[in-house]
Amino acid sequence: MKLLEPPSCSPTPSTVFVGRNRHGNWVAREQNGIFGGLFVSRDQAVKYSLFENGHHPETIIEVSREIELDISDKSPITG
Repeated sequence: MKLLEPPSCSPTPSTVFVGRNRHGNWVAREQNGIFGGLFVSRDQAVKYSLFENGHHPETIIEVSREIELDISDKSPITG
């Protein structure tokens, strides 16, 4: 009988895009829109990204094109 180890329970780190928006602010945005924010400096955007993605710098991608933070909520409002 062969013993198998359970699959890793650690989630795959999120890819985070960091760049500037059209107003010159720094944006950090997770690829699926799970988290994100606007920042005054690149350092703050990267620090936030590292915190949110579990300290995986290899998953942070700095983009040269403009990037926007989409904060629109597409879920229905329930009362």
